[in-house]
Amino acid sequence: MKLSEKWHSLATRERRLILGAAVFIGVALVWGLSIAPSFKMLNTADSQMGVLDTQLQTMQSMQQQAQAIQQRPPLAYDDAVKALTTATTQKLGSSAQISVQGDKAMVTLQAVPSDTLAQWMEQVRLNARSTPMEAHLTRVSTAAGVAWSGSLAMRLPQR
Repeated sequence: MKLSEKWHSLATRERRLILGAAVFIGVALVWGLSIAPSFKMLNTADSQMGVLDTQLQTMQSMQQQAQAIQQRPPLAYDDAVKALTTATTQKLGSSAQISVQGDKAMVTLQAVPSDTLAQWMEQVRLNARSTPMEAHLTRVSTAAGVAWSGSLAMRLPQR
């Protein structure tokens, strides 16, 4: 029996029930595949906008810091070495040794806590205008937390 013959052989009530079920399934599919995801996106848009706004503000702040650093006058070689040595002595103390070789300084670290290393790098970047050229660091777990050992090659201004 063909499908159309089968359809016509059904009672009117049965045809209405089948059509109703087909319409219900169609509406459910349209809802589930197109409308519900749109509502979900609308509901989460505000929180995503807040996160994106925070990220944008952070990036703009970092851009301003970078521009301020770029606008600073260049530092003389001797002043950069002095600032690097002072920062290393003050922040890292006996857990770091520094040796200057031409336009780079090698800093050897021994179990320097992460926070201390981050503060030292910021201070060196701002005051000595020195940035790492090369880093060979190993993560060390200590009782106080995470620390770093290894060496950093820091860029200095040319003489």
